[in-house]
Amino acid sequence: MSEQSPRRQRLVVALVALLVTATATVAGVRAASPPKSGTPHTTWAAPQAPPPTAGRLAFGVSYGDTLLFDNDHNLAQGLDDAVALGVRWIRLDLSWEDIQPDTPTGYQWNRFDRVVNAARARGLNLLPTIAYTPSWARSSGCRAGQSCPPANPETFADFAAQAVERYSPKGITTWEIWNEPNIKPFWEPKPDPAAYTRLLAVTTKAIRHVNPRAYLLMGGLAAVGTDKSTGYVSQTAFLAAVSELGANKMVDAISYHPYTYPYLPTDDTTFGTAFQRISTYTSDNLVAILEKYGTPREPVWITETGAPTNGPGAAADGKTIPPNATDVTEAFQAQIATASVTAAANNPHVAAMFWFADRDSGTAADRAFRSKFYGLRHNNGTAKPAFAALQSAIAEYERTRHG
Repeated sequence: MSEQSPRRQRLVVALVALLVTATATVAGVRAASPPKSGTPHTTWAAPQAPPPTAGRLAFGVSYGDTLLFDNDHNLAQGLDDAVALGVRWIRLDLSWEDIQPDTPTGYQWNRFDRVVNAARARGLNLLPTIAYTPSWARSSGCRAGQSCPPANPETFADFAAQAVERYSPKGITTWEIWNEPNIKPFWEPKPDPAAYTRLLAVTTKAIRHVNPRAYLLMGGLAAVGTDKSTGYVSQTAFLAAVSELGANKMVDAISYHPYTYPYLPTDDTTFGTAFQRISTYTSDNLVAILEKYGTPREPVWITETGAPTNGPGAAADGKTIPPNATDVTEAFQAQIATASVTAAANNPHVAAMFWFADRDSGTAADRAFRSKFYGLRHNNGTAKPAFAALQSAIAEYERTRHG
């Protein structure tokens, strides 16, 4: 929940060295590259990484669109939190609407530049999620705001290419294309596997024209059941539909959002939690779909998971689940954080796990909005127990798995 500038040939050697350093730290990052326009582009090279089973699990924090609009203090604290947690990645929106809000010729890269520079100064890798359509680029028939797909996918692809052109020299080689395209709130007026595949096809081609070795993720799939009344298509049904059209072979990894609350991600249930549906729940799982369509070793990046606290309803505590439960206690959120690391580390198909989010965006007055309370910190900056729990779990993983 987005800016541009080609480089001269004389900088290639130094920039390639920067890319090697930035990408060699994490398993699962391979490569890829953008544009599609007729102008020449610099080619950026990054090393191939081993498959996820052969390397270190990557950890990150997912911030949505918050960092771009934080003041200097909150931006610094948010990124310092990532360092303190022991993660090496941050995921944030590269919103097309933020960068080109008004016209196809005007760009506002400054906010994203600021975050990129601050993150790279701390040694953090960035996973930008390229998404969200400005009003001038939407179909005239779509009235749902930035979640409308672009009227012309090529226009979106060209924007993605310019972003890759701009940020490859800063060491950004990994990109996610759209967010939760399988649910109505993020693809209006309803999910459309064919339309998303068309967008993915032209965008991956454009990106790899700029950086042939960029590492590309399919847009993060929401873990939901198919429900026509809400405009939801399940993660497996959507993945099967786009893979039938070849989308799984256009990317290096798929992205997935397995929120499991009010259950633990390590729970073994008869109905199948979102974590179980990665690979262990009967045949209705993501890996089974990837195997069916010819990419059995394609890794899964968990680019969002977590649990909300302090929401509008009763809170599950890990022992009981009230009938109107909408969130979890802070103590149970901490248990979920620990179990998320365990579940991801024990699944050989998972290459990365990002926690959403760093800080609550709501206060007590916003209790009706569960989405505002996924943070490891309260809105006032004080840490919830989940912060220390996630920090400890990541440290234990690094100690026991990698010395």
